[in-house]
Amino acid sequence: MPPGQSKVELYAALRRDAREGMANRALERKYRVGWRTVQKALSSAWPQPREPYAPRRSKLDPFKPVIDQMLLADLDAPRKQRHTVVRIYRRLIDEYAVDDVSYQVVRAYVAKRKPEIRVEAGRGPAQVFIEQSHLAGAEAEVDFGEVAVRLRASW
Repeated sequence: MPPGQSKVELYAALRRDAREGMANRALERKYRVGWRTVQKALSSAWPQPREPYAPRRSKLDPFKPVIDQMLLADLDAPRKQRHTVVRIYRRLIDEYAVDDVSYQVVRAYVAKRKPEIRVEAGRGPAQVFIEQSHLAGAEAEVDFGEVAVRLRASW
């Protein structure tokens, strides 16, 4: 596939040349693709969507329930006694002998998980948005415009 050419364009070119009578092997050589790609292009005009990768396992996975328990306990703790990310990381090292997980991985997990735990415990953010509905044509608001003022100076 030439650089800058999308898969859709490649499929269109393969189908066009096949309609003109070019053999499959010649298509493979001309476009430098495998026989599977030629078969897929001839069977469908659109390429199949790319399958998402399976989520990768993290070295932090065995300790996520522990971190979740710390964050859940912090909901009832006074402000000065709550865990910081540094404190959570130090506890993992000291109490659970975690030495192959970086601070950044712990920080990213805590940043993602902390608001989720608050919502799960029923202490999510307050609803501050009040939805308003107006009948069509009942009200109008204009935030732009032009004004011409003629001032008469009398001195």
